[in-house]
Amino acid sequence: MPRNMSVRGGAWSIAAVMACGLLACSNATALENPPSPTPGTVDPAPLPDTGQGTGPTTPAPPADGGQARWIPAPGTTWQIQFSGAMDMDVNAEAIDLDLFDTPQSVIDALKARNRKVICYFSAGSYEDWRPDSGEFPPKALGAALDGWPGEQWLDVRSPELIELMKRRMDLAVQKGCDAVDLDNMDGFTNNTGFPLEANDQLHYNQTLAAEAHQRGLSIGLKNDLLQVQDLVEHFDFQINEQCHVYNECHMLLPFIEAGKAVFNIEYTGNQADVCASANAMNFDTLFKNRELDAARTPCR
Repeated sequence: MPRNMSVRGGAWSIAAVMACGLLACSNATALENPPSPTPGTVDPAPLPDTGQGTGPTTPAPPADGGQARWIPAPGTTWQIQFSGAMDMDVNAEAIDLDLFDTPQSVIDALKARNRKVICYFSAGSYEDWRPDSGEFPPKALGAALDGWPGEQWLDVRSPELIELMKRRMDLAVQKGCDAVDLDNMDGFTNNTGFPLEANDQLHYNQTLAAEAHQRGLSIGLKNDLLQVQDLVEHFDFQINEQCHVYNECHMLLPFIEAGKAVFNIEYTGNQADVCASANAMNFDTLFKNRELDAARTPCR
């Protein structure tokens, strides 16, 4: 379900979670964030040669047994598209696409033009339409995500999940992805149906970051604002949704201070005001439609 990331149906406000001492709580106020439509398969289209380079990066040493990986620095232009006909002519150095839905031909064409490809999948929720959905252990499937038919929260304490996510990362390597974008990595702040605590989430997130690095993949932290301080050294960039709406952007600054990009998506708000704030913080902010189609308005 590449769409709305962690502030989806059932997610709680940052203030409510902090009041619970960073542990899973039972009665918090849900955020008002309408879901975006389920995306369809991105269609390939001819890719013109724009002569564009790969943009700024921060060098990363190889992980033990792995390869050197790409770390996008602030100022890296980007696009995220999960629905509609693929805009192959977009002026962006990095493209975030669905791991499963994106045809190999699209990834190959982007790579041929020196684009960095970020491949999305959900690591914190079960989606019954994915090709590997039959491999998930029933005991690891929790509460339904409000507004997302066919999707359930996962018990991130389950060791079987690590093996499933490793196989998804192997697919990302096979398809030529440079990085992975893992969604729903903050289940401990949601009504998952499991007694998840902050340390459970930290262990899961850090383990998946290490697995990505072992494969030479860069990995983005999707939201999970409460754990940024603990995870910034393990993740290579941040993908955030609507920090300006929820007045949370300051919580992402450790990534900027570490020389790592903050890829921010906003759907509403005064573009001039939001962009002035985003640019001042050195974020790479896009205004997007909620269905995450080809349309984009970058702040810089």
